Amino acid sequence: MQVLLASGNRKKAAEMAAILTAAAGAPIEVSTLADFPALVSPEETGTTFLENARIKAVAGAAGSGLPTIGEDSGLAVDALGGAPGIYSARYAAGDDRARWEKLLRELAAVPADLRTARYVCAAVLALPDGREASAEGTCEGAIAAAERGSGGFGYDPVFLLADGRTMAELTREEKAAISHRGKALRLIAPDMIRLLAV
Repeated sequence: MQVLLASGNRKKAAEMAAILTAAAGAPIEVSTLADFPALVSPEETGTTFLENARIKAVAGAAGSGLPTIGEDSGLAVDALGGAPGIYSARYAAGDDRARWEKLLRELAAVPADLRTARYVCAAVLALPDGREASAEGTCEGAIAAAERGSGGFGYDPVFLLADGRTMAELTREEKAAISHRGKALRLIAPDMIRLLAV
């Protein structure tokens, strides 16, 4: 079964393929927008993760003819009023490091007990015939004082878990078991199986 991830992020696609395959009990191949160069990513005009996920899923399904998962995720930091939120990927110019370095600078004076945060993921499965399913997942944590770990991507090196490790210090399997994306995808998997008859 082939599903399109409405993103060019191959790391997300690999993570998603492993989670969906385990949840569905059947091989799920996840393509990305990089495999469909003619498809243009739609403008994310939503005000929530769920709205942006739906925009991407519907556009991907219409343009590719494949069942498409639109996923929008990010980091919500309580001390910053929920920022960077839906702007997590555009929080600073440059790469992942530039974004989490900016975050660490903004939280430099914030005490450890007030650095609570959560990862949020909204996933929408859109089929070319108009049927849809959606789910949301969260992962609670805090922002570390400094980066640690070499795994994962995004804000993982500074996202501190209750066990004292950052998300970037987890194995891929450990991350999939607790992550916001893993939770959202496991919630959407039963609907995916029903809609696609996997």
